[in-house]
Amino acid sequence: MAESYPTLHQWERGPKIVAIGGGTGLSTMLRGLKKYTRNLTAIVTVADNGGGSGMLRQDLGMPPPGDIRHCMESLANTEPIMEKLLTYRFTEGVLAGQSFGNLILAALNGITGSFETAVAEMSHVLAITGRVVPVTSADVQLEAVFENGARVTGESQIAAFKKEQDCRIHHVSLTPDHPRATPAALEAIGEADLILLGPGSLYTSIIPNLLVEGVARAVAQADAPKLYICNIMTQDGETEGYTAADHLEALLAHGEPGLVDLCLANTAPVRPGLLEKYRVEDAVPLTVDRERVAAMGLELVERPVASEEGSYARHDPDKLAHAVLDIYRSRAVRIFHGARRYILED
Repeated sequence: MAESYPTLHQWERGPKIVAIGGGTGLSTMLRGLKKYTRNLTAIVTVADNGGGSGMLRQDLGMPPPGDIRHCMESLANTEPIMEKLLTYRFTEGVLAGQSFGNLILAALNGITGSFETAVAEMSHVLAITGRVVPVTSADVQLEAVFENGARVTGESQIAAFKKEQDCRIHHVSLTPDHPRATPAALEAIGEADLILLGPGSLYTSIIPNLLVEGVARAVAQADAPKLYICNIMTQDGETEGYTAADHLEALLAHGEPGLVDLCLANTAPVRPGLLEKYRVEDAVPLTVDRERVAAMGLELVERPVASEEGSYARHDPDKLAHAVLDIYRSRAVRIFHGARRYILED
């Protein structure tokens, strides 16, 4: 059956959706969601310290731009050449490994003197659908405490240590403690019709957002349904051996009661060739332990949302967006005269 997208009027008045996370999982989901509503806000972690983002962070003292840039690329409405410019990565010289899109954000950060303003200005240039908001403007580092008592600082170092020691992460925290959330992030959460957590790296993309002062509380107290989107696979260096319930328990341990209402899990099989590729990294399709999820008082929704293409086991942007909007339609209250956005009509 052909996909049915909203009319322009429905799209403009679509639900206010707030997506919290970072990395490839968040940017992939945004590509699908932007077809259904213009009222999107991506709240993005700024704890990355590796790759080109880490280089700019160290050299210029700015928040890491990589995850922010990926989200803007997904939401951009620009000419193909601009998309190629944003994603272009230098291969030689002192800029080797650096993304041109990161450099644009770095330049705007220098011009405006504010990372939040730089993100807003670049969003205008790219004519993005919705908004991309850094969760904090503070210079934060992620620290993990492992079950063997070891402490490791730095997002990239955490994954490397986990692989080396083969020890589970007990909890993570931010340094400095309790960084202040950006007002735009808290405002978006409070006004949301639907709040999404994930998909993405559990400890390095999703949970760091919840450690920013006021974010977990704002999510827990929001009137909107809160949906956690499970990854397709476990993640090497982070969640080997985890089930869906393990992910949820880790989220709740770093948040507050009421942080999650529902959980969306994939039912589509992963192609055999990909299974072999991931098995080398000790990654397997995520096990959905339904009884444990139910015992936590959470509703489980299962849909075939994995992509059937590509060289990685990831969500299909359109299938995932359709599943998310279907969940929203079935649970949101219709208000035809008031401030809240309308449900998208079929």
